Amino acid sequence: MTTIDSMFEEREVLEEAAGRWWLFLLTGITWLVFALVVFQWDYTTVAAISYLFGVVAIVAGVNEFLEITVSTRGWKIVHGILGVLFVLVGIYALVHPYDTFATLAALVGLFLLFRGIFDVTVAFVTKDEFDLWWLQLVAGLAQILLAFWIAGNFREKAILLVVYVGVVALMRGITELFLAFKLKGLQRRLRAT
Repeated sequence: MTTIDSMFEEREVLEEAAGRWWLFLLTGITWLVFALVVFQWDYTTVAAISYLFGVVAIVAGVNEFLEITVSTRGWKIVHGILGVLFVLVGIYALVHPYDTFATLAALVGLFLLFRGIFDVTVAFVTKDEFDLWWLQLVAGLAQILLAFWIAGNFREKAILLVVYVGVVALMRGITELFLAFKLKGLQRRLRAT
C-alpha cells in the first residue's frame, strides 16, 4: 500500500471514530451512574461482590469491543484481547462466585494496572494533539496507584472490594468521557481541513 493510500485510510478511520464521539459520551455517563449505584448499595456477602464484579467485567469487555470500531489496526488487537479477557473473567465470576472471591482483589488490581498503563501511554502519545491530555495521564496514574494498593494486605475486607469495583467504574467513566471529548475535538479539526 502506498503512503497516500495509507493516509486516506487513516483519515477514514479518524472520521468514522470522530463521528461516534457521542457513543463514548453515553458509555462514560453510564459508567459514572453505575459507580454511584455501587457506592450506595450494601454488599455483605461474598457472592454479591463476585456477581457485581462479574457484571462490571462483562460490561468492560463489551465496552472494549465498542472501542474496536474507532481504533486503528494495532489498537483494534489490543481492545479485542482486553474485551475477550474481561468477558471471560466476568463469566467465570458469575458462574463460580465463591471461588472468584479469593482472587478478586488480584483481578481488580490487574485490570487497574493494565488500564492505567494504557491510559498513561495514550496520554503521552496524544500529548501534542489534545490540550487536555494530562487528564488522561492523571486518571492512568491513579489507576496504577490503586492497583498497587490492592496488592497490599487489604484483601481480607470485603467492603474494600466493593470500593475497588466502584473505583474501576468511576475511572472507566472518566476515561470514556475524556475519549468522547477528544473525538469531538478531532471531528471539528477534521471538518476544518
